[in-house]
Amino acid sequence: MTQTIIRPLREADKSAWAALWSDYLTFYKTSLPSEVYDATFARLIGDDPQDFSGFLAVQNDTPVGLVHFLFHRHCWRIENACYLQDLFAAPAVRGTGVGRQLIEAVYAAADAQSAPNVYWLTQEDNQTGRQLYDRVGTLTNFIKYQRPA
Repeated sequence: MTQTIIRPLREADKSAWAALWSDYLTFYKTSLPSEVYDATFARLIGDDPQDFSGFLAVQNDTPVGLVHFLFHRHCWRIENACYLQDLFAAPAVRGTGVGRQLIEAVYAAADAQSAPNVYWLTQEDNQTGRQLYDRVGTLTNFIKYQRPA
């Protein structure tokens, strides 16, 4: 079995990260301009605690998955909460535990920051992802609304 290493993003990862993130965005039927890629990556590898952080899943020196997360204040808690915004495993490694390892790495980062509440959103019809999420998380009854475009 191939070993998976979960590690923080590095400057040298930009092109591999961009390819994975592009595939993630395609999965959600969206695309973004290159300026958003550049700004997002800069935030992910920056040192501002208010910005997102990111990890890569790497097998045989090849990135095969990514996760982005953010710590933020929460009005119902003293400690920060952790929002897991993006999670993606390349199709070739789905079902092998890469997604779980990425989520568990976020859980560990949250524990290290004393932020026990980790949450995320997914589309209702994301059956593949939800099979994993049902094993590593608890489904809530919240419904998302957003400002109209």
